Amino acid sequence: MMTSVTRRRFTAALACGLTAPAFTWPTQVQAKDSALPVPTSLPQAASAAAARGEPLVLLVSLPGCPFCELVRRSYLLPMRAEGLAAWQLDITNSNTPLVAFDGKTSSAALQISAWKATFTPTVLFFGPQGQELAERLVGIAVPDFYGVYLDERLATARKALAARR
Repeated sequence: MMTSVTRRRFTAALACGLTAPAFTWPTQVQAKDSALPVPTSLPQAASAAAARGEPLVLLVSLPGCPFCELVRRSYLLPMRAEGLAAWQLDITNSNTPLVAFDGKTSSAALQISAWKATFTPTVLFFGPQGQELAERLVGIAVPDFYGVYLDERLATARKALAARR
Protein backbone atom coordinates (compact mmCIF):
# COMPACT_ATOMS: atom_id res chain seq x y z
CA MET A 1 0.00 0.00 0.00
CA MET A 2 1.29 3.46 -0.90
CA THR A 3 1.84 5.98 1.82
CA SER A 4 0.80 9.56 1.17
CA VAL A 5 4.47 10.61 0.77
CA THR A 6 5.13 7.80 -1.71
CA ARG A 7 1.93 8.66 -3.56
CA ARG A 8 2.97 12.33 -3.79
CA ARG A 9 6.42 11.40 -5.09
CA PHE A 10 4.90 9.03 -7.62
CA THR A 11 2.44 11.71 -8.75
CA ALA A 12 5.23 14.29 -9.04
CA ALA A 13 7.39 11.90 -11.05
CA LEU A 14 4.47 11.06 -13.31
CA ALA A 15 3.63 14.72 -13.81
CA CYS A 16 7.23 15.53 -14.70
CA GLY A 17 7.35 12.61 -17.10
CA LEU A 18 4.20 13.75 -18.87
CA THR A 19 5.11 17.43 -19.01
CA ALA A 20 8.81 17.15 -19.83
CA PRO A 21 8.16 16.34 -23.51
CA ALA A 22 5.92 19.41 -23.69
CA PHE A 23 8.95 21.60 -23.08
CA THR A 24 10.80 20.11 -26.07
CA TRP A 25 7.99 19.81 -28.64
CA PRO A 26 7.36 23.51 -29.29
CA THR A 27 10.89 23.96 -30.65
CA GLN A 28 10.06 21.33 -33.26
CA VAL A 29 6.87 23.06 -34.44
CA GLN A 30 7.75 26.74 -34.40
CA ALA A 31 6.44 27.28 -37.93
CA LYS A 32 3.24 29.22 -38.54
CA ASP A 33 0.10 27.09 -38.30
CA SER A 34 -0.38 24.93 -41.35
CA ALA A 35 -4.07 25.00 -41.97
CA LEU A 36 -6.47 22.25 -42.77
CA PRO A 37 -9.56 23.50 -44.57
CA VAL A 38 -12.47 24.78 -42.52
CA PRO A 39 -15.92 23.45 -43.42
CA THR A 40 -18.81 25.84 -44.00
CA SER A 41 -21.35 23.01 -43.67
CA LEU A 42 -20.84 19.98 -41.45
CA PRO A 43 -23.62 17.94 -43.15
CA GLN A 44 -22.12 18.57 -46.61
CA ALA A 45 -18.59 17.72 -45.48
CA ALA A 46 -19.77 14.57 -43.67
CA SER A 47 -21.91 13.43 -46.62
CA ALA A 48 -19.04 13.91 -49.07
CA ALA A 49 -16.74 11.94 -46.77
CA ALA A 50 -19.29 9.14 -46.27
CA ALA A 51 -19.79 8.87 -50.05
CA ARG A 52 -16.10 7.91 -50.22
CA GLY A 53 -16.47 5.49 -47.29
CA GLU A 54 -14.65 7.83 -44.91
CA PRO A 55 -15.67 9.47 -41.65
CA LEU A 56 -15.58 13.24 -41.33
CA VAL A 57 -12.47 13.94 -39.26
CA LEU A 58 -12.46 17.26 -37.41
CA LEU A 59 -9.53 18.71 -35.53
CA VAL A 60 -10.54 21.06 -32.74
CA SER A 61 -7.69 23.53 -32.83
CA LEU A 62 -6.43 26.65 -31.10
CA PRO A 63 -4.35 29.23 -33.01
CA GLY A 64 -0.71 29.05 -31.94
CA CYS A 65 -1.13 25.68 -30.20
CA PRO A 66 2.08 23.73 -30.92
CA PHE A 67 0.38 20.41 -30.21
CA CYS A 68 -2.41 21.21 -32.67
CA GLU A 69 0.25 22.05 -35.23
CA LEU A 70 1.99 18.76 -34.56
CA VAL A 71 -1.25 16.82 -35.16
CA ARG A 72 -2.00 18.85 -38.30
CA ARG A 73 1.45 18.74 -39.87
CA SER A 74 2.55 15.24 -38.91
CA TYR A 75 -0.71 13.32 -39.17
CA LEU A 76 -3.80 14.96 -40.64
CA LEU A 77 -2.29 16.91 -43.55
CA PRO A 78 -0.44 13.83 -44.91
CA MET A 79 -3.59 11.72 -44.44
CA ARG A 80 -5.66 14.38 -46.21
CA ALA A 81 -3.23 14.21 -49.14
CA GLU A 82 -4.09 10.49 -49.29
CA GLY A 83 -7.85 11.17 -49.37
CA LEU A 84 -8.92 11.44 -45.73
CA ALA A 85 -11.70 13.99 -45.16
CA ALA A 86 -9.82 15.96 -42.49
CA TRP A 87 -10.93 19.48 -41.54
CA GLN A 88 -10.35 21.81 -38.65
CA LEU A 89 -12.43 24.06 -36.45
CA ASP A 90 -10.89 26.90 -34.47
CA ILE A 91 -12.11 26.88 -30.89
CA THR A 92 -11.97 30.70 -30.77
CA ASN A 93 -13.89 31.33 -34.01
CA SER A 94 -17.29 32.69 -33.09
CA ASN A 95 -17.69 34.92 -36.16
CA THR A 96 -17.63 32.65 -39.21
CA PRO A 97 -20.99 30.99 -39.93
CA LEU A 98 -21.05 27.20 -39.84
CA VAL A 99 -24.00 25.01 -40.76
CA ALA A 100 -24.35 22.48 -37.94
CA PHE A 101 -25.52 18.89 -38.32
CA ASP A 102 -29.06 19.97 -37.39
CA GLY A 103 -29.09 22.38 -40.36
CA LYS A 104 -29.03 25.50 -38.20
CA THR A 105 -26.41 28.21 -38.57
CA SER A 106 -23.87 28.18 -35.78
CA SER A 107 -20.17 28.93 -35.36
CA ALA A 108 -17.15 26.78 -34.69
CA ALA A 109 -16.91 28.04 -31.10
CA LEU A 110 -20.57 27.29 -30.37
CA GLN A 111 -20.44 23.88 -32.02
CA ILE A 112 -17.28 22.88 -30.17
CA SER A 113 -18.87 24.00 -26.90
CA ALA A 114 -22.00 21.96 -27.67
CA TRP A 115 -19.83 18.89 -28.27
CA LYS A 116 -17.94 19.59 -25.02
CA ALA A 117 -14.69 19.28 -26.96
CA THR A 118 -12.93 22.26 -25.45
CA PHE A 119 -9.46 20.72 -24.98
CA THR A 120 -7.02 21.17 -27.86
CA PRO A 121 -6.06 19.29 -29.85
CA THR A 122 -9.10 17.02 -30.05
CA VAL A 123 -9.84 14.89 -33.10
CA LEU A 124 -13.47 13.90 -33.69
CA PHE A 125 -14.85 11.27 -36.09
CA PHE A 126 -18.35 11.82 -37.51
CA GLY A 127 -20.81 10.02 -39.73
CA PRO A 128 -23.16 11.75 -42.20
CA GLN A 129 -25.89 12.45 -39.61
CA GLY A 130 -23.45 13.90 -37.09
CA GLN A 131 -23.06 10.77 -35.00
CA GLU A 132 -19.63 10.21 -33.47
CA LEU A 133 -18.26 7.00 -34.93
CA ALA A 134 -15.21 6.52 -32.70
CA GLU A 135 -13.83 7.65 -29.38
CA ARG A 136 -12.39 11.15 -29.47
CA LEU A 137 -8.64 11.52 -29.56
CA VAL A 138 -7.95 14.17 -26.91
CA GLY A 139 -4.52 15.75 -26.46
CA ILE A 140 -1.16 14.13 -27.03
CA ALA A 141 -0.15 12.10 -24.00
CA VAL A 142 2.39 9.85 -25.72
CA PRO A 143 3.62 11.28 -29.02
CA ASP A 144 5.38 8.04 -30.00
CA PHE A 145 2.02 6.25 -30.11
CA TYR A 146 -0.20 9.07 -31.43
CA GLY A 147 -0.21 7.66 -34.98
CA VAL A 148 -1.31 4.26 -33.67
CA TYR A 149 -4.11 5.82 -31.61
CA LEU A 150 -5.26 7.84 -34.62
CA ASP A 151 -5.16 4.79 -36.91
CA GLU A 152 -7.17 2.76 -34.38
CA ARG A 153 -9.85 5.46 -34.13
CA LEU A 154 -10.02 5.76 -37.92
CA ALA A 155 -10.41 1.99 -38.29
CA THR A 156 -13.21 2.02 -35.70
CA ALA A 157 -14.93 4.95 -37.44
CA ARG A 158 -14.66 3.34 -40.87
CA LYS A 159 -16.05 0.07 -39.53
CA ALA A 160 -18.99 1.89 -37.85
CA LEU A 161 -19.65 3.83 -41.04
CA ALA A 162 -19.64 0.65 -43.15
CA ALA A 163 -22.05 -1.03 -40.70
CA ARG A 164 -24.55 1.82 -41.13
CA ARG A 165 -24.75 1.44 -44.89
